Amino acid sequence: MNADLAEGFGQWRLGDDDALLEVVTSANVACGFHAGDPSLMRRVCAVAVDRGVAIGAQVSYRDLAGFGRRRIDYEPDELRDDVLYQIGALSAFGRVRYVKPHGALYNTAAVDEGQASAVVAAVVDFAPDLPVLCQPGSVLARVAGAAGLTVVGEGFADRGYRADGRLVPRSAPGALVHDPAAVAERAVRMAVDGSVVAVDGTAVSVPVRSICLHGDTPGAVTLARSVRAALAEAGLELRSFS
Repeated sequence: MNADLAEGFGQWRLGDDDALLEVVTSANVACGFHAGDPSLMRRVCAVAVDRGVAIGAQVSYRDLAGFGRRRIDYEPDELRDDVLYQIGALSAFGRVRYVKPHGALYNTAAVDEGQASAVVAAVVDFAPDLPVLCQPGSVLARVAGAAGLTVVGEGFADRGYRADGRLVPRSAPGALVHDPAAVAERAVRMAVDGSVVAVDGTAVSVPVRSICLHGDTPGAVTLARSVRAALAEAGLELRSFS
């Protein structure tokens, strides 16, 4: 299980990082470009290490005002350097175990060869043994695999899916799933059967190795606890990235 954490900035706080770090096995730590500041990054990394939670670099566009949810057209080398900078910044506070794009960068790299290649180039430059966490079947998954990186497919228990396997845009109906029982059922189905029901009722293949809960989703801690309990009841062992 992974969750997006350290997404506050200065005196502004978003989500309950401490509570989520008691539930998840992997923490996607914001690196300062869409959220997060040095003190918050340090604190979340320290708590994660204390609780045996793996630290991942949650890299983003340089977009604090938009929380990294607005697509930005980059020159590939500039995007590579921005991603590399963020991984390096987080590594000052703890051992980075994997990389996961955030928000609009995540969605764009899933379909755009240029931006996917820039993310992969940054990971290769920093440490080619770092896994990349992304949607299975995405362009980023393909490009990362071709570069020799370990690809970890993830599913979103609290987000709606379209019939083509992409996420429902946050501006559209059905983007978020709020009911703890429904979120838990979706997580178990993804983990056991490798599928999820899209908003139109279609069964979509999602072969995943990690389940994501968004830290900024209302009731995120309750959702995460429900998912963890349901996965354990299904006989699944939860482990962090090695």
